[in-house]
Amino acid sequence: MSRPVTPSPGPLPEPDDISANPSGNRLFADVLTVRLSRRTALTGGVVAAAGFLGAGAAGGEAAAAGGARQRRRLLGFQPVEISSADTLTVPDGYTAQVLIPWGTPIRANGPAWRRDAANTAAEQAQQIGMSHDGMRFFPLGPDRGLLVLNHEYADQLLLFPDGDAVMTAEKVAKSLAAHGVSVVEVALRRGRWELVDSRLNRRVTMATPVRFAGPVAGDHPSLRTGAEPRGTLNNCSCGATPWGTYLTCEENWNEYFATDDPSWVPTPEQARYGVTREGYGYRWHQGDPRFDLAATPHEVNRFGWVVEIDPRDPTAKPVKRTALGRIKHETATVTESRGRVVVYTGDDQVGEYIYKFVSAGRWRTMRATGRHPLDHGTLYVARFDDDGTGRWLALAHGTGPLTVANGWRDQADVLLRTRQAADAVGATPMDRPEWIAVHPHTNEVYATLSNGPGFPNAANPRQPNPFGHIVRWRERHGDATATTFEWDIFLLAGDPAFDPSVPLDAAGMFGSPDGLAFDGDGRLWIQSDISNSSLNNPRTYYVNLGNNAVLAADPVTGEVRRFAVGPRGCEMSGISFTPDHRTMFVNVQHPGEAVATMDRPTPQNPRAVSNWPDADPDGRPRSATVAIRRRDGGVIGR
Repeated sequence: MSRPVTPSPGPLPEPDDISANPSGNRLFADVLTVRLSRRTALTGGVVAAAGFLGAGAAGGEAAAAGGARQRRRLLGFQPVEISSADTLTVPDGYTAQVLIPWGTPIRANGPAWRRDAANTAAEQAQQIGMSHDGMRFFPLGPDRGLLVLNHEYADQLLLFPDGDAVMTAEKVAKSLAAHGVSVVEVALRRGRWELVDSRLNRRVTMATPVRFAGPVAGDHPSLRTGAEPRGTLNNCSCGATPWGTYLTCEENWNEYFATDDPSWVPTPEQARYGVTREGYGYRWHQGDPRFDLAATPHEVNRFGWVVEIDPRDPTAKPVKRTALGRIKHETATVTESRGRVVVYTGDDQVGEYIYKFVSAGRWRTMRATGRHPLDHGTLYVARFDDDGTGRWLALAHGTGPLTVANGWRDQADVLLRTRQAADAVGATPMDRPEWIAVHPHTNEVYATLSNGPGFPNAANPRQPNPFGHIVRWRERHGDATATTFEWDIFLLAGDPAFDPSVPLDAAGMFGSPDGLAFDGDGRLWIQSDISNSSLNNPRTYYVNLGNNAVLAADPVTGEVRRFAVGPRGCEMSGISFTPDHRTMFVNVQHPGEAVATMDRPTPQNPRAVSNWPDADPDGRPRSATVAIRRRDGGVIGR
């Protein structure tokens, strides 16, 4: 593996890598520095604090003393090697089946995929969308269930036969249809998963009517545009409720809005969310005035929410649950405690925060009495303190600085301006909070922090922090509704060639952790999202790490093994298991997207970076859901 003599952070940063947080709140990097200086335990990939792991995952120190053999069995597969090939690699003894790539008709009589991307907007609305991301499997019986998956965004160069140099109303409509969510029934037949022609199959797109619930609902002035609310946008990660619904998260919604009006300037609230006159290149406002910031100024307020979808009721409108706040939601991880429902979520941008929502009462009682558990409760934001403790700060109108006297009108105002409310109460800025996962046995909470630019202080443990890390915490008494917690760092990601403090070897080194999930045995599955400006780039710290990957970690020993490596240009995203844990569904997102070190895809050659999964000489790369199984039918990972 080659190593540059003078590595640099690389090309221009992605939008998420640029902070929009002007607050003076103490940075997590500063807190982390003090915390790291107060302990020296760094063992097997886990950065551990005395007193934290002692009662921790899978028995903590007791397991460490007597369960070494059992812990070694947690990762039973042979790791795959780092790769930059245009293929999906899985361990020996496993198979990977491409199940539903972009363009697959969701019903048997639906429009067929056209490899030249000539499908119309109306046809795309009846096909699997683009850029597969967060996903959940809802069982319907033995060997069958509903796959519900997000479509984060559209690569418009690949979406249209002639690319996106010229935008039209039809192109905007097709891009709108390529976004959103797919709900499809699948079944395992003769060892292979198949798409089932089901009445439950449907698409939720940017044209789908939705409704708002919670404090920002009904005819709230901030939502008025003169048109019915429609659509969900930039759907990243997800969650599932105990009552069987799907939560999809609207992340980088700000990127789609723009205007050609030179007199338009963002309000402070819009600037805090990164809304700009230029947008980020979609140019939807040129074909649909709802995305023109000057023409329809309130449309932007309809996005940035967690959206609830009932996968078993095709007639039900998706509902935007505003009590969970308006941010760039990366995830909506649901757990239960004392009968209440708790939702953890991250705000995916450099310098943003980690949040949780706690329902006002026991969710079963609330539903029985007609109160929705996600409409009534308290939204909190996290503060991490030097001594390894932390506090959840309530974002409740009338408490602390969030008063009328300080310019906060009501709770709806707090939720519409969630980022500014979190600034005001003193939350801790983080390095791009991503997915969050709760350990199924210990209730410890893990969160990926993808990367950050580093901060100008001599004590910062990594400056810059291009690789990211995973932080974890334990709520007081193991109660997810508590307002205090203990925290530490589970894992520093990276390449030890550039950072000797990284305890990973060739079998498990990676960077930019993003997707995160536990299986029933307690394995922590990690998915990487190295930006395509850094992927395999000799000018960056990522030169040795190859394509994006899926890895598994043992939460007790800290051992990490690489489980799968994706094709060129992709992000590995979305992860879900069947109840028997004998099938893992993962998403290969945006294969073939432009990579800094390769020729750029063009309408004439969309295959410049990747031709996965079809290897069609006249086709184009396609995001896809993949079903991974062991050849012997055993449990994944053992």
